[in-house]
Amino acid sequence: MIRRPHRAALLIAGAAIATAALGGCSAPAPTKQTPSADALTGTVTVFAAASLTETFDSLATTFEAEHPGVDVVLSYGGSSALATQITEGAPADVFAAANESTMSTVVDAGDASDPTIFTSNVLEIAVPAGNPAGITGLADFADPDLAIAICDAQVPCGSAAQALFDSAGVTAKPDTLEEDVKAVLTKVELGEADAGLVYKTDVQAAGDKVEGIEVPEAAKVINEYPIVALTDAPNPDAAAAWVDFILSDEGQAALTAAGFGPAD
Repeated sequence: MIRRPHRAALLIAGAAIATAALGGCSAPAPTKQTPSADALTGTVTVFAAASLTETFDSLATTFEAEHPGVDVVLSYGGSSALATQITEGAPADVFAAANESTMSTVVDAGDASDPTIFTSNVLEIAVPAGNPAGITGLADFADPDLAIAICDAQVPCGSAAQALFDSAGVTAKPDTLEEDVKAVLTKVELGEADAGLVYKTDVQAAGDKVEGIEVPEAAKVINEYPIVALTDAPNPDAAAAWVDFILSDEGQAALTAAGFGPAD
């Protein structure tokens, strides 16, 4: 079962030393206490959906600054491919997927339990800068004369794209099916595709390399992202700390700034 979001906070414990007077003599002034060294050490390996790349890269830098003994190793890709690697025994500590059904694969295999939804995302049309093909909406994805790129249906961005086409009554004619959303975005950035369906966050991350066209129907097809520390995590303490960090106010603020939606 996937849990809904909570705000996790790291509690920092401190101790105070009282002074006492014995036999009329004052005890020496207490030495100023310094914070104990952070207990977390080692490597924490995070498998994450490709759409999280820029945000998790930035958050990893912050996390490592807060936990100097920890090295965050991020592995991005299509969620379904990452899930397969985990169920086949890849050594990972945390999995952040782009939809719930992909996470269920890992949970059902016994590699995780109690994931938490931590953010959401919606699809948007991406076109090369200047929109040379004059793309206006989803209907253009049915035009066989246009070069269209979408994700393969096995990955979350692909299954969401198909649901979006079904909702809009569009029979898409893609020229390429990519393994993850960043591969679709790259096709558009290079001008190899006239249009592609990517997440809103990917359009924002691409800056002026692409232009985004909002799709009204996308509000009906929302990807909710779950995260979990894996059952056999090599570094369970650091894994739990990373998950808590993503769920914290700081982590949530970074996701919001990147264009991700709330974890409803």
